[in-house]
Amino acid sequence: MAAKSERGRLTPYLLTLPGVLWLTAFFVVPMVTMFSVSFQEGNIYEGYRFTGHWQTYTDTLGSYSEQFLRSLWYGLIVTAAVLLITFPMSYWIALKGGKRKNLFLLMILLPFFTPFIIRTLSWKLILGDEGIFLGTLKNIGILPDSYQVLATPTAVIAGLIYNFLPFMALPLYVALEKLDPALLEAAQDLYSNKRETFMNVTLPLALPGVFAGSLLTFIPVAGDFINAELLGGVNTTMIGNVIQREILVNLDYPEGAAISFLLMAGILLGVFLYARALGTEELMG
Repeated sequence: MAAKSERGRLTPYLLTLPGVLWLTAFFVVPMVTMFSVSFQEGNIYEGYRFTGHWQTYTDTLGSYSEQFLRSLWYGLIVTAAVLLITFPMSYWIALKGGKRKNLFLLMILLPFFTPFIIRTLSWKLILGDEGIFLGTLKNIGILPDSYQVLATPTAVIAGLIYNFLPFMALPLYVALEKLDPALLEAAQDLYSNKRETFMNVTLPLALPGVFAGSLLTFIPVAGDFINAELLGGVNTTMIGNVIQREILVNLDYPEGAAISFLLMAGILLGVFLYARALGTEELMG
């Protein structure tokens, strides 16, 4: 009996052991290794050695503060934009979609069947100076020939919104799908107008989806470099482009690692403040 009880206590740990080993091997170990690299000095020819050179952090923060701020700013803009776009869409699918809910969700996910790089290149063709959209408007005289969207913040933000829109839509749908229509009817019976019903009933119940969707959108957007590389220009460089250049082009691993951890620290601080503002206790409840 005691042996059976002991096995029962060990069962949860044995079930989680493969996941723990996987995360340790492919997340914890690389993270610790990269953190150690950020304190190293040297070059690719003579090798790098650990010297505890923490000044790399202050140097990179001063050198690339503009790219850091731009990445965080783009992340905020994109997160707010996809929230405004997907909230009414997710609300309609959850409460009015009926038997076609799965079809509508499939339409949202359909672009994900195409690789990320292909979707971004397609967006580049659409926004090109002589592309399907701008080229047509120029040919009929609505836009001047000198007008362009590529290599501007508008193009980068538009590409980010397009690529990361489902990251917000799905968590919102899950939260709104749990919304009991009887609560909305009760609010109307208590003489609440549509705005009051939304602010006092719908939005509070949807906050878990807003919180999850915001994190799933903001974090990858802030670290993205593909959209800025393909759709942007010199004045739209994000911190992800800097990290990619330092590690893959300049082979300056300590600086690339230091920038990565500074970005991670900035994102974690933002997530902490965001969670405090929304109230994580209420969200979990």
